[in-house]
Amino acid sequence: MRLTFLGTGTSAGVPAIGCSCDVCTSTDPRDQRLRCSVALQFTDPGAIHEDRQRVVLIDAGPDLRQQALRAKLTRCDAILFTHNHVDHTFGLDEVRRFNAVQHAPIDIYAERHTLDFLGRIYKHIFDKHNNINDSFVATLIAHELHADAPIELFGVRFTPLRFLHGKQPVLGFRIERGTPRPLRRAGFASTADLYDSPASPTPAAPSATAEDDVFPLAYCTDVSAVPTETWSRLTGLKTLVLDALRHRHHPTHLTLEHAIGIAQQVGAKQTYFIHMAHDLAHQATQDMLPDGMFLAYDGLVLG
Repeated sequence: MRLTFLGTGTSAGVPAIGCSCDVCTSTDPRDQRLRCSVALQFTDPGAIHEDRQRVVLIDAGPDLRQQALRAKLTRCDAILFTHNHVDHTFGLDEVRRFNAVQHAPIDIYAERHTLDFLGRIYKHIFDKHNNINDSFVATLIAHELHADAPIELFGVRFTPLRFLHGKQPVLGFRIERGTPRPLRRAGFASTADLYDSPASPTPAAPSATAEDDVFPLAYCTDVSAVPTETWSRLTGLKTLVLDALRHRHHPTHLTLEHAIGIAQQVGAKQTYFIHMAHDLAHQATQDMLPDGMFLAYDGLVLG
C-alpha cells in the first residue's frame, strides 16, 4: 500500500488569491498546496483479476481533477468523506470520468449529515431521473459511516474516528491491512468487480521513505480537538497525519504547536502535518520541527 498526498493546503489553497506574501510567492514547489485529499493505492488480493490495483480517495475537493491528472490516477474504487465542507466535497462531479473509464459505479462513504449534504448539492447526480437532459453525470452508491465502526474495502480496514472541527463532529480514518482474502476468480464482492474489466495498473509513484510499511496510519484533517474516546484508536500507529493550520489560534483547526503536542502524545513513528495555510513556509517550518515530524507536501508518497 502507498498513500499519496494529493493536496495539503487549507480551504483557500496556497498561493491564496490576491496574496503576495513570501509563501504565496515562493519558488519552492512544496509551498504550493491544493486542497486536502489523499489517495490510497494498493493491490486487491481478492479481485477477480489478479493484481487488481485499487484506489480509495479520502475526500474529493475542488482541485480533484488537477490532482488526479498530476498523480496519474486512472481509477477510483471508493471515496471516504471526512465531513461536508466545500474544500472536501466540491470535486465530486469529477469522478464521472472514472465511471467512464471503469464502466462501474463508485461507492462513497460518509456520515448521514454529509450524505444528506451531498444529496442536496449534487441533485443532478443523486436525482438523475429529474434532469432535463440525460447528461453525463457520476454514478455513485452511497453508504453511511458510523464513528468507531470499521469497514473493510478490498482487504484494507478503515476505522472512522471521531474528531471535533470547532463545534462540528467530523471523521478521521485509521487505515490498516484487513483480514487476508483469497484470490477469487468467480462471483462478485463489490460493484467494482461486477462491472470491471482488466485494466492496466496505476503507474508506480516514487517512494518518499525507505520504510515499506507506514501502516497502521491515521489520517486526521480539519481537527481542533481529540475527544477522549478517540485516543485509544490512536495507539500503535506507525504514521500519524494531522491538521496543523498555522501558529496563530484558530477556532476550528489545530495550531502547529498544538498539533506537535498531540503528535508527541500519540507517539507514532512518524507524523506528517497537513491543511497548512500560507502562514507556514515549508523549509523554515520543517527546520524547527522535532525529530520524526514533517510538513507534508503535495505529491509526497508514503509507502
